[in-house]
Amino acid sequence: MRPQFLLGLIVVLLAAATAVAVTTAAQAATTLGASAAEKGRYFGTAVAGGRLGDSTYATLLAREFNMCTAENEMKWDATEPSQNSFNYASADAIVNRCTQNGARIRGHALAWHSQQPGWAQNMSGTALRNAMVNHITKVATYYRGKIHSWDVVNEAFADGTSGARRDSNLQRTGNDWIEVAFRTARAADPGAKLCYNDYNTDNWTDAKTQAVYRMVQDFKNRGVPIDCVGLQSHFNSQSPVPGNYQTTLSSFAALGVDVQITELDIEGSGTAQANNYRSVVTACLNVARCTGITVWGIRDTDSWRASGTPLLFDGSGNKKAAYNSTLDALNAGGTTTPTTGPTTGPTTGPTSGSGTCTATLTPGTVWGDRYNSSVTVSGASTWTVVVVITAPQKVSSTWSGTPTWDSSGNVMTVQSNGSGNSFGFTTMFNGNTSARPQIRSCTGAGGGTTSPTVVPTTAPPSG
Repeated sequence: MRPQFLLGLIVVLLAAATAVAVTTAAQAATTLGASAAEKGRYFGTAVAGGRLGDSTYATLLAREFNMCTAENEMKWDATEPSQNSFNYASADAIVNRCTQNGARIRGHALAWHSQQPGWAQNMSGTALRNAMVNHITKVATYYRGKIHSWDVVNEAFADGTSGARRDSNLQRTGNDWIEVAFRTARAADPGAKLCYNDYNTDNWTDAKTQAVYRMVQDFKNRGVPIDCVGLQSHFNSQSPVPGNYQTTLSSFAALGVDVQITELDIEGSGTAQANNYRSVVTACLNVARCTGITVWGIRDTDSWRASGTPLLFDGSGNKKAAYNSTLDALNAGGTTTPTTGPTTGPTTGPTSGSGTCTATLTPGTVWGDRYNSSVTVSGASTWTVVVVITAPQKVSSTWSGTPTWDSSGNVMTVQSNGSGNSFGFTTMFNGNTSARPQIRSCTGAGGGTTSPTVVPTTAPPSG
């Protein structure tokens, strides 16, 4: 075969392959989880262990969702029915099934005034506080490395206009019980995101919403480990989607935490219900740190509010108008698929070339178990920065950028998301107090394929 002909054939084949790839990428995703993943987010569901044997239920679970929350099987009464005697069989069945499906796991919930085992309900004071700490430690340690996010504390604020904490046996152990719960969870599972989760916190002006906001703000200011806020978002005609819902999401996100819609269901039917789902999904996609949505069940008949037909599939597993509007909103909004960072180890020293941006790392506050870092990007308004973390250290939270990780969990790729030319992150020491993050590369829009300029990091002060 003549060399000129061979070269021409290779060019034609490469062009054809590129055309196929472009066509595939342009096609809209056909499932909820796949579409959310393209935007760097997840779309999950609550899972009931007793329904895993239902073939229709199992098929929808595997096909549509890339995050699972155990509906009841990880709560205190299920995992510790007798004091210091733990049973994970039902929860493990859900974890194993969802993991086999390729989905991740939200843990729900470590500390809650409801669904406590009888022995805990009969406790108070120091005995109850110690039991709570032991429960969180044992359960979070058992699932260490398997949980994307934990609802560490659930529903600790009262409804109404007072903005007060809910009166519960846990609250009566002392006002610091929520802080203790979060610090305990961080020690037990440093790699999981730690969330506060509550209902009736959707309207930004409500007293309950403002009270939760103040608590999260206080925790962030004092270094209490909190990574995310969960909004349950149960809506109906008496409690509709508020007009300031996106403001609520963005206001919490501005504190430097992720926002997750954790238990979404919207009663109704037809176009009205479909439009409400669309507005919720769109609001989440409009906020960079709204990282995922979980609907509280799969089919209407699986819902705790079944009479209100609040979910995306009817009782037979058929897609409803609300499903179509949700998928359409996911496909239309948000960002494209994030770039996955390289998987090799860090380079030695800086590399240089004709790249279009520079990334400079500045050390931040250091605590006993973790430290902050901030990165400033110059030379480009749209950029991608790759940061390498030395194992066993792990990034526990980020802000003002859109992060993804490689399979090792130690190479973090952060893309600009309209929040400015800087981002930050918190790194857990996990026993390694000497290593510090290294910036591998900074690539700006239009920077070509050559190596970008990199500014090496310096170690933060100790203390």
